[in-house]
Amino acid sequence: QVQLVESGGGLVQAGGSLRLSCAASGSIFRISAMAWYRQVPGAQRELVAGITSGGSTNYADSVKGRFTISRDNAKNTVNLQMNSLKPEDTGVYYCRLDRPIPRIGYWGQGTQVTVSS
Repeated sequence: QVQLVESGGGLVQAGGSLRLSCAASGSIFRISAMAWYRQVPGAQRELVAGITSGGSTNYADSVKGRFTISRDNAKNTVNLQMNSLKPEDTGVYYCRLDRPIPRIGYWGQGTQVTVSS
C-alpha cells in the first residue's frame, strides 16, 4: 500500500510563490510517474504537472513558465514550485503516484491553495 502526504499549501497574494511537497511511502516511488492535479468546486481534477520516473516533465499550458515539478528519489518526494501565482491557480492540489506494474494510481489527501487578488 502506498501513502501520499502533501504539504505546503496556504494563502498567498497574487504574484507570490508557494512550494508544495508530497512524500510517498513504500519502495516503488523511483519506478513510478508522479503528478500534481488541481480541483476546484464543481469541476473535475485537472493535470497541472507530471514527471516520469526518468525525469521527463509536462505541464498544463496555463502554468508553463511559472510552475516547476521536481522529484527526489532518495527522499521519495515530489515537489511543485509555484511562482507568479494567479487567482485562477486557486484550488485543492492533489499528488498522484502511478505505479507501472501492476498499473495502479494512488492519490494524496489534497492541500488547499488560495491565491488572493
